Amino acid sequence: MIYFNGMESKITKGPTELLFEATVLGKYNVKYFRCQETGFIQTEEPFWLEEAYSTAITKLDIGLPFRNELLRDRVSKILIENFDYRKQFLDYAGGYGLFTRLMRDKGFDFYHTDKYCKNLFAEYFDLTDFKEYTSFELITVFEVFEHMANPFEEISELLKLTNNILFTTELQPKKPLLNSNDWWYFVPEIGQHISFFTEEALSQIAKRYDYNFYTDGTSLHLFTKKTFEKNPLIPSKDSFFIRKAKKLIRGYEKKKHPLPESRLQSDWEFIKKKIA
Repeated sequence: MIYFNGMESKITKGPTELLFEATVLGKYNVKYFRCQETGFIQTEEPFWLEEAYSTAITKLDIGLPFRNELLRDRVSKILIENFDYRKQFLDYAGGYGLFTRLMRDKGFDFYHTDKYCKNLFAEYFDLTDFKEYTSFELITVFEVFEHMANPFEEISELLKLTNNILFTTELQPKKPLLNSNDWWYFVPEIGQHISFFTEEALSQIAKRYDYNFYTDGTSLHLFTKKTFEKNPLIPSKDSFFIRKAKKLIRGYEKKKHPLPESRLQSDWEFIKKKIA
């Protein structure tokens, strides 16, 4: 591994290692560095972001509707079980406003904000509709942390509005990452993913703000002032009989009404090759 002392870690301000180089947006040779203390990976200073965000929702984000449906059901349960679900919530960098619309349809008083993308589905329920900024019970921040050029600056702004941030970003896999092909989440073709977290890196951020940190160990995480006896992001296990009944029902439905295999993954790979 090459030691590089020209770029400090954006998590610890300590040294980083040059991990690899990759071609971003099909034309820029970009260096990726790893924090020696936390394993956090960051690109060199991202001079290409204005070009990368010429389209806010990238051609590769075809999983957006499916992801929002899954998050709607999971987040609903987390809010009801652990927070005051009658209060106001904000979806930060919420794209077209689809998640805000889905949560409002479920009865939650959600609002939307996104500085890059037009609010199509939650018009009139935008942060700009507030006469003055208010505080929110919780802010959701989905698939945003990996876009942050300066994580502490953006997180500091969010914490002015809430004591609870529920967010998604994929944690780095356990296998060695030696080039951009070793993990699908790098996607240098789109140029928007520039920060890649480990559990240790997220824990360090929480400690900096004196917040508690909870994670499901893969992609869903929580910064909060609350203290929970049980990790709120780990679903409670059903009893043996309920699990058995659900398995039987799924087997019956699959046999009676077989569904074709989802095209989401194959379509993503097809589009990725087209872009490349």
